[in-house]
Amino acid sequence: MSDDFDYDLFVIGGGSGGVRAARVAASEYGAKVALAEESRYGGTCVIRGCVPKKLMVFASEYRDTFRDAASYGWDVQDGPFDWTKFSKKMRGELDRLEGIYRNLLKNAGVETFDCRATVKDAHTVALSSGEEKTAKHILVATGGHPVRPPDLENAELGIVSDDIFNLERLPKSMLIVGGGYIACEFACILHGLGVEVTMYFRKAQILQGFDDEARGLIAEQMRARGIAMHAGAIIAEMDQADGGIRVKSTQGQETVFDQVFFATGRKPNTDGLGLEELGVKLGRGGAVEVDEYSQTAVPSIYAIGDVTDRVNLTPVAIREGMAFTSTVFGSDPTPVDHELVPSAVFTQPEMGTVGKTEEECEADGDDFEIYATTFKPMQTAFAGREDRVLMKLIVARESRRVLGCHIVAPQAGEMIQMVGIAIKMGATKEQFDATCAVHPTMAEEMVTMRNPVRTS
Repeated sequence: MSDDFDYDLFVIGGGSGGVRAARVAASEYGAKVALAEESRYGGTCVIRGCVPKKLMVFASEYRDTFRDAASYGWDVQDGPFDWTKFSKKMRGELDRLEGIYRNLLKNAGVETFDCRATVKDAHTVALSSGEEKTAKHILVATGGHPVRPPDLENAELGIVSDDIFNLERLPKSMLIVGGGYIACEFACILHGLGVEVTMYFRKAQILQGFDDEARGLIAEQMRARGIAMHAGAIIAEMDQADGGIRVKSTQGQETVFDQVFFATGRKPNTDGLGLEELGVKLGRGGAVEVDEYSQTAVPSIYAIGDVTDRVNLTPVAIREGMAFTSTVFGSDPTPVDHELVPSAVFTQPEMGTVGKTEEECEADGDDFEIYATTFKPMQTAFAGREDRVLMKLIVARESRRVLGCHIVAPQAGEMIQMVGIAIKMGATKEQFDATCAVHPTMAEEMVTMRNPVRTS
C-alpha cells in the first residue's frame, strides 16, 4: 500500500457487488480495504429483493400445490396463510444472511464503517461519523432504490418494493401499478397468498422488452388465475378513503383498495454522493457513466452494479466486482461481459430467457428460424389444470447457432441456467438435437423440436 493513502480501496456500498469486490481485493490480492454501508449489509438482493422475494414465491406456490395434491390422493388443507408467522421467519433468515456478509468482510480483513459515505475528492471519502478516509481507488457500489410516480398527488399513500417485506399484515386487496417484472412477480406472489390483485400498466402488454410470445402466455395465465389486468391504465386520482385508498384510473374505473403498490421503476443511488462535483459523469436518472472496465471519468473512481444502470442483476454486479478487482489489483485488464446474460422472471408460471428475442432478431434483420412448442405439463395436467408451458429456440439459419431461448414453465429459471451455458458456448441447433432427451421432463422438448414453426 502506498504511504500516501489510508487504504488501497474504499468501497461505498455493502451489497453483493461491493462486498465481493472488497473481499476479493483484500483476501486474494492483499489490498488494504475499507467498506462503508449506511443501511444493511447484503443490499437490495439479500435484504429488499431477490432473497425475500424468492421466499415469498415459494410460500405463494403452496396454494396450487395443496389443491393439486387432492388429485394425487392426498388430503391436504388449503390455508389460511399465516403472514405473521412467515414474515417473522423470513426476517430471521435475512438477519442470518446479513451476518454472513459481515463475517465474510471481517474474515477477509476488510475494515467496515456502518455509516453513510460520500466522495470529497478523487481520493477522499467523507463519513457521516465525521471521519475522512483516503484511498488510492474508490469503488461506488451504492445500488438503486424504487421510486413512486413523481407527479402523482398523494403517491406517498402507496408502498414500493422495499416496503412489501415489512408489512404487518397482508391487505385483502391491492392495486399494483406497473407492468415490469417486479410488478408481475409480486402480482403472482400476492395473489398466491390470497390477496385480491389488480394491475394497472401503461403499455398494451406486460413485461416490455421480453419475447412477445412468452410474455403473452404469461399474461394469459395470470388472467386465468384471477389477476385483474388493465392495459393502458394509469392512476388519475388517488386519495385516502374510508376502508382504504380510493383510486380513479384514466380509463374511468374508480375503486377503493386496501393498499396500492408502485412498481414503476428504480433510480440509481447517486443523490448527494458528490460525484458530479468531482467530474464523474452521470447519465439518465443519475446513473454513473463508466467504461468497459467500470472506470468513471475520474480515473481513481470506479462504479459497479445497479448504480451504473447497465444490466441490473445481482450476478452481473458480482461479475463486475470480480472484473474490477482483476483489472485494478490483478494486473489483468478485464472488460465486463454483458452479453448473453440468462435471467428469470419469477411469475407463475416462471419465465427463463437468454439471448435475443424474436422481435430483436426481426429488428436486426437476422435470417432466422423459430422452433417452438406449447403443451400442458404432465404434473398439472393430471391435476386438471389448464396451465400451458412454452419452449422456444431462435436459430440463425446459416450458422445454425442458437441465438436465443425463452421458456415459460414451472422452474424455468432452473432450466435457463443450463441452457445459458450451451448458448454462451455458441451451440448450434444440431448440437441441441444430438443431445439425448431426459424423459419424462418438460425440458426434453429443448432437444426434440425437429421442424421450425416459422422463419424470418
